Amino acid sequence: MHKVVIIGGGASGLFAGVSAINTNKSVTLIEKNEKLGKKIYITGKGRCNLTNNVLVNDFMQNVVSNPKFLYSALNNFTPQDTISFFESNKMPTKTERGNRVFPVSEKASDVTKTLENYLRKNGAEILLNTCVKDVLVENNKVIGVLLINGNKIFCDSVIVATGGISYPLTGSDGDGFKFAKKLGHSIIELKPALCSFELKEDFYKNLQGLALKNVKLTVKNGNKVIFSQLGEMLFTHFGVSGPLILTASSLVNRLNLENLDFEIDLKPALNKEILESRLLNELSVNSNSNFFNVARGYVPKSFVEILLKRSQINGNKKCCVVTQENRNSFINTLKSFKFKVSNIRDVREAVVTAGGVNVKEINPKTMESKIINGLYFCGEVIDIDAFTGGFNLQIAFSTGYTAGLNC
Repeated sequence: MHKVVIIGGGASGLFAGVSAINTNKSVTLIEKNEKLGKKIYITGKGRCNLTNNVLVNDFMQNVVSNPKFLYSALNNFTPQDTISFFESNKMPTKTERGNRVFPVSEKASDVTKTLENYLRKNGAEILLNTCVKDVLVENNKVIGVLLINGNKIFCDSVIVATGGISYPLTGSDGDGFKFAKKLGHSIIELKPALCSFELKEDFYKNLQGLALKNVKLTVKNGNKVIFSQLGEMLFTHFGVSGPLILTASSLVNRLNLENLDFEIDLKPALNKEILESRLLNELSVNSNSNFFNVARGYVPKSFVEILLKRSQINGNKKCCVVTQENRNSFINTLKSFKFKVSNIRDVREAVVTAGGVNVKEINPKTMESKIINGLYFCGEVIDIDAFTGGFNLQIAFSTGYTAGLNC
């Protein structure tokens, strides 16, 4: 029987095991941690957003790096196939806003348990607390793996499913990149994707914990708009985070951050004319009040002082003496609150790793190395990343499934 060794028991490795077993291969899955799927446990804040229920062409619009490479794998195993797999293995799913799919139980552990149970029930050998030191090759062909304890496991194929370098506590420490590089593969520079930013200015220090909802974030590189989207963002003890920021980070992580301009439209549903009319009315009604009290109606309380400072308006100024220049400045700041970022946070804090094994050196139809026969890659170790919403897990499932099918 054709024997397969899978290095890594995360999302892609587990699904590689599923498809390898389904095609009558003998599977040994090696995981360095004490349990499988450690990174799965923390996805979707522990709820596990396991896929996004859209068609392949729509899915591709959410892939940042090398979407064309994914076309075959996604068609081999679609988001709908993922849902069917879990449903047929007694793990019901539900689809929420933005086509995000979760276990009905809202427990990420159920995803891992379902995959682990499937593998064990169908005869896979699972080695926990076991580290691979090297992939063994003779005459340009994989022959097995060398474990850190000196033992060798011989096989016909090896699937590298070791993940990236984000969240190293889950075991993603870059082993797969070392294996690939040693065997002649080139590694596209690793960068944080879906990650937070540190800010140049310190205004955020008074905003820690503030979430801005239904705002529009725009990022420009000179006159070119890199990103512009409605959504939510969050101020932290170091800068900014939240869904809009994470998405933007994946699009700018290879650009010179010095050249980027970020701006928030705090009232995207209202144009300047409507805001002007509303503000004039409120100034008239509250003519003897301080402008600070009117400004509180436009942004959260903790943001008012910062907004007024940017608008160069004294909050103690009476509404009856607010000038047109004051009004214009206030409205312009509401519609375009600008800031600059200094750094993307460390890749260890990123949701996923951008970069990895060069896709030009991998057969997209099989996930097999074009350099070493019998060597396969899947999941985050490959230079592919996508936006939030279940897309990255589906990439892991699809590439894992394809590797297991063809190994």
